[in-house]
Amino acid sequence: MTDLKPLKDKTAIVTGAGRGIGMAIAEGFAKAGANVSIAARSKEDLSSVETQIKKFNSNVVAFQTDVSQSEDVDALVNNTLKSFGQIDIMVNNAGVYKELALVPFPDQILTPPSVTRSSNERMTDDEFRQIIDTNIGGVFYGCRAVAPSMIDQKYGKIINISSIAASKASTLQGVYAASKTAVNMLTSSLALEWADYGIRVNSIAPGMYKTSMTSRAWDDPKRKQMMLGRIPLSEPGDMNGLVALGIFLASKESDYITGQTIYIDGGLSA
Repeated sequence: MTDLKPLKDKTAIVTGAGRGIGMAIAEGFAKAGANVSIAARSKEDLSSVETQIKKFNSNVVAFQTDVSQSEDVDALVNNTLKSFGQIDIMVNNAGVYKELALVPFPDQILTPPSVTRSSNERMTDDEFRQIIDTNIGGVFYGCRAVAPSMIDQKYGKIINISSIAASKASTLQGVYAASKTAVNMLTSSLALEWADYGIRVNSIAPGMYKTSMTSRAWDDPKRKQMMLGRIPLSEPGDMNGLVALGIFLASKESDYITGQTIYIDGGLSA
């Protein structure tokens, strides 16, 4: 990509933009010239990211949003349309990561301190619903809310953030992994449904990145060593590369790509 502002005059929504991958993508899109609508549950995180982005791009708005609530997502899309008049890019990034056993283990094995809580407890209905309602529900609500305007303008880029967990099973991640596998299939299905309207739908599946959501695992020396040992390139992901991939998928240069899940994982999925 040779254009220094490949997203100039485009408008993007990024959910889960208060920290981690979402924050990095929102900042990257703003630097690439886009108008950016950022969404997160935390007002404090939103305010911080909004202030940071306005240092290099004044065209940013922020909306407190819980993507597990469809009315919140509908309001996010409607308010973005009121602010900028169009939506060209939707990044469904907001998610929750929990390592939880479904039921207690009979041998009462010790749980690493980085895991969400003891593996000797049964997963609750609320924990299950939080993962599903946020990780797949949020993507569904985001796609449903933004599609009508994209269909009307016969153009749009939807980028769903999946995970290496969708294709690489690990203990204590069953429900999380299932939610991300669902994201991949929804991505492919919607790409087929909306191809005639010029809407491209793709997923990015990051491997092992150090973010606020995964910091507990990376801060555990034993788990860090174990994770690095699984990665063929023996290093965690570089956020700059992930953001560059997001900008590419949001730009016109990727117009012939749709229905794909692109793994960016140091070879872990190979």
